[in-house]
Amino acid sequence: MLIASMMRPHGETGVQTHVHAVRDWLAGQGREVQLVTPFDCARALVYPVFGVRRLLEKLHQPASVWWYRHWHAVFLERALHRALADGRPCLVYAQCPLSARAALRARVATGQKVAMVVHFNLSQAEEWADKGAITRGGLLYRAICALESDVLPKLDGLVFVSDFMRRELVRRVPAIGQMRSAVIPNFLADPSEPVATDTWRDLITIGTLEYRKNQRYALEIVRAAGQMGHALTLTVVGDGPDRAMLEACAKEWGIADRVRFAGFVSNAAALMPEHRACLHVALMENLPLTLIEALSRGLPVFAPAAGGMPEVFRDGVEGRLIPLEDAAAAAEKITTWLKDVAEMKRAGEAARGYFMARFEADRVASELVRFLDGVANG
Repeated sequence: MLIASMMRPHGETGVQTHVHAVRDWLAGQGREVQLVTPFDCARALVYPVFGVRRLLEKLHQPASVWWYRHWHAVFLERALHRALADGRPCLVYAQCPLSARAALRARVATGQKVAMVVHFNLSQAEEWADKGAITRGGLLYRAICALESDVLPKLDGLVFVSDFMRRELVRRVPAIGQMRSAVIPNFLADPSEPVATDTWRDLITIGTLEYRKNQRYALEIVRAAGQMGHALTLTVVGDGPDRAMLEACAKEWGIADRVRFAGFVSNAAALMPEHRACLHVALMENLPLTLIEALSRGLPVFAPAAGGMPEVFRDGVEGRLIPLEDAAAAAEKITTWLKDVAEMKRAGEAARGYFMARFEADRVASELVRFLDGVANG
């Protein structure tokens, strides 16, 4: 198997975490697996070209996005050409539509199959628009959507990490409805039982500090809880363009003493056992690994019914679904649970059990590999 990714080999994004989990599991099973990225090409060529994007970001963000997508795809296709040149039968497991297109162009034999996993939320065009980098409905936005509609039906197989995204993509690209596909969630190796700690904070939220992750609403929940007489504490892990705004809100609302901004933390999930529950208030998610990491460490979770998040836990069992437009109602649900020690203990035990049954690597990776083997064997 070749894993084709536009991203650097090392990092902590959801895509990179998935790649590491798949590669580690396959290697542990004695399977031959190779990660192919644009960075496999000569550094003397790759880094100067990629560096131009930093200048474009300051001048014209849509041009920067186009440059990033175009040149990463060019170098990935070149790296895949080398990896596939011998014509040996294999499966390319692509991590995005651009890497899938590169694999389709690079393969040289009918025994070389291409499958793709759908990591993105709604569309990669939507993700760039959410970041403010391109205009929703603009020329580049439409081009990205068109590429997805063109490439996906040409693949030999599709993996959806949530049923939510399967339904969304089939609605938008009906041609994929008859393809070989499967809904197989993200997974993680079992971190084992969390280490007991005497330092308990209430909530932790992890993610890039940007519009889509919606951390401002998390602060609104803390403020609303305070107005009800509950001194809810929150650790915000991550960095990004919204950090200065969030810190200013915490000061303005008088909750700075209850909100700790930890910044970027490598292996942020290791901080989870210091907290009583995980809060995730993103406006849209396919199937967030943050919530799965929380379940693996026995943390109840609080999250909205947006995207695939309701597929990660059961409302009232491992956590609670909370509204996205009523901070007071969300605060009421959260504080009610946090005050009930017995309920929190039961929910934490349920979280661990649900992780082991639904998202633990050995169970889910074996299902994924069986599906991909079926695609490879045609």
